[in-house]
Amino acid sequence: MKTVLVSGASVAGLTLAYWLRHHGYAPTVVERAPGVRPGGQAIDVRGVALDVLDRMHLLEQTQQARTRMRGMSMLDGDGNELWRSTDMTLSSGRLDSDDIELLREDLTHLLYRQSHEDVEYLFDDSISLLQEGAHGIRASFERSQDRTFDLVVGADGLHSKVRQLTFGPERQFIRHLGPHVAVFSTDNFLHLDDWQVWLQDSAASYCVYPVRNNTEIRATLGFTSEPLDYDYRDTEQQKSILADRMSHLGGETPNLLKAMWEAPDFYFDAMAQIHMDRWSEGRAVLVGDAGYCPSPLSGQGTSLALVGAYVLADELRKAGADHRTALTRYEERLRPFVECNQALATENPGGSASEDSMERAKTAITLDD
Repeated sequence: MKTVLVSGASVAGLTLAYWLRHHGYAPTVVERAPGVRPGGQAIDVRGVALDVLDRMHLLEQTQQARTRMRGMSMLDGDGNELWRSTDMTLSSGRLDSDDIELLREDLTHLLYRQSHEDVEYLFDDSISLLQEGAHGIRASFERSQDRTFDLVVGADGLHSKVRQLTFGPERQFIRHLGPHVAVFSTDNFLHLDDWQVWLQDSAASYCVYPVRNNTEIRATLGFTSEPLDYDYRDTEQQKSILADRMSHLGGETPNLLKAMWEAPDFYFDAMAQIHMDRWSEGRAVLVGDAGYCPSPLSGQGTSLALVGAYVLADELRKAGADHRTALTRYEERLRPFVECNQALATENPGGSASEDSMERAKTAITLDD
């Protein structure tokens, strides 16, 4: 049985751990957080990614957990309604689609529950060093003892530590797209009833929608600027940046900014993509945002994570002991799908990609190759 260290317990890492164990591997997942991370925005699962969930026996449960929006309103920067729709929302597309929108934490909870009994998890820890030898790759950890694995997978997101240790500084691979976005939860003080509200002007915007049977709202606040210099772990600094950039907006902006300061699950980052000539080096390989983040602007980050993890595990199964062949085939199969989906984020700057482009992108790969 081959041992695989997976860095990151979000969608890509959890999905990969499940499929590795399913194919007879012994995966260990290391995650910096003390558990599967709570919070996060509503995310979308589309096209072939739904087939991955179906093969994991999770499709029905994700359908039950989906958001139930009745429609949306668009406001100008002063809070005046410009238009509304009961056919679609900007976050999920057409409301009559078979695609699924659900909270990120609901999906990761389902993925973790499906795998945790058969997978070793090292929470509250992270990789500090990787050293490859003739017969394995030795990982040093912040807390745990050093161990040697047959393969190490970076499923640790946009700011991947495995990518940094294996390929070098992030600046070589990241492409900033302009927007900076924060996500947090708060009480439904707006009394929204399965209704999404957007407010935007030329420089900043917010989106709010209710969850948990309309008892909470998830707020997404953002602005556009050149890349900013800030500490990724200093949330107080990030909140100050956001408050400064959003303060000119009307509507519920003052109340949302007040709620932001008290939010326990605040997350902030730049919208960016990762572009790399290759996703593997020796016994280390990247999956999901770590290797090919399309950015939330594409609407396909979760689907790429699900499909990428499935394809990587499938190629490892087929190649057996030959990890080099497996990693080569993983890239050959997945790269056209990745490129098609990354293009969605830049097709219509400041807006959404066309429905035709999304339809092509979400099914631009088959699971049985």
